[in-house]
Amino acid sequence: MTKSNKTKAAIAAGAIGSAAIAAALLYANKRKKKEEPKPTIPSGEKPETD
Repeated sequence: MTKSNKTKAAIAAGAIGSAAIAAALLYANKRKKKEEPKPTIPSGEKPETD
């Protein structure tokens, strides 16, 4: 490979890696939001604490 081709390959690899990291972070944030259900208080009952 010439220096030009190596540079292009490095840039392409960096772009692919960055896109993969961004996708993983978005997926993790989406899952984290789903896993936080708010507890609901049954209607007509007072919330009790220990």
